[in-house]
Amino acid sequence: MYAEKALIRVHRDLKVHTCFYPNPTTAATIILVNGSLATSVSFNASLKYLRPLFNVVVYDLPYQGLSRGHNLELPLIGKEDEALILLELIEHFRADHLLAFSWGSVAALLALAQRPARINKAIISSFSPVLNPFMLDYLSRARTALGACDRQAIGNLLNDTIGEHLPPLFKRCNFRHVSALEEFEYAQMLYHIRQVAGLDCDRFMSCVENVDAQLLFINGELDRYTSPADARLFSHMAPQSQFATIRHTGHFLELEHKTALQDVKQAVERFVLDEDVADCERRMAMVG
Repeated sequence: MYAEKALIRVHRDLKVHTCFYPNPTTAATIILVNGSLATSVSFNASLKYLRPLFNVVVYDLPYQGLSRGHNLELPLIGKEDEALILLELIEHFRADHLLAFSWGSVAALLALAQRPARINKAIISSFSPVLNPFMLDYLSRARTALGACDRQAIGNLLNDTIGEHLPPLFKRCNFRHVSALEEFEYAQMLYHIRQVAGLDCDRFMSCVENVDAQLLFINGELDRYTSPADARLFSHMAPQSQFATIRHTGHFLELEHKTALQDVKQAVERFVLDEDVADCERRMAMVG
């Protein structure tokens, strides 16, 4: 897949490696926000159904992937910093749509609460507003493994919990990726876990209430960690929310099997194309 690659200076003079996948048939651009311990490569499956609809932007945060080598003596970066980085990238690429996965959704929602004028719609996948007992247990075990820099325990924990429904090939890839990260990346993840575990729920929820973009929350039916029932608590805070549950699927959604990929694709297309139809109808009414 052809991509225009660039290194962009953002918040606090940090450098972010980006890939822009152009689509000459549309002016719409979507920016993707990956989850913790992941890089932009994790969106390869998503690109298959997003590229026909959008120009697509993926990026690695300063401590991740292809950005890491360009940021020496890097400080720990909080979710608020990630939100500011995202807002700058939205402006740079003139993105009007957003898709965030898992804990990347915290930074995405913090950014959306600033009401960036360009963003019309946002898709939030595998995320919920509560830390249920399963997620609290996962975070507790992750703190222990990350604090000890126990690479095998970190890789096994990911696959045994939120990755429990992944096929064996993806579990092996996950283990290789997570167990080979730098110690700094483990420290960064540990910092995020402490931030998330200490998240002031009321303050975060009031932040979500400030989001004026239309939102689609997508969750896997079998996901015990960010369940569809928990995600629907957002309906009380974000009045323009829609919800989709992907059957027979866990936390990693379209990576888990082909039917899940098709179901996620259809949910995203319905959400996005409804806007296009509405825009077309408004233009027709103005002409009439």
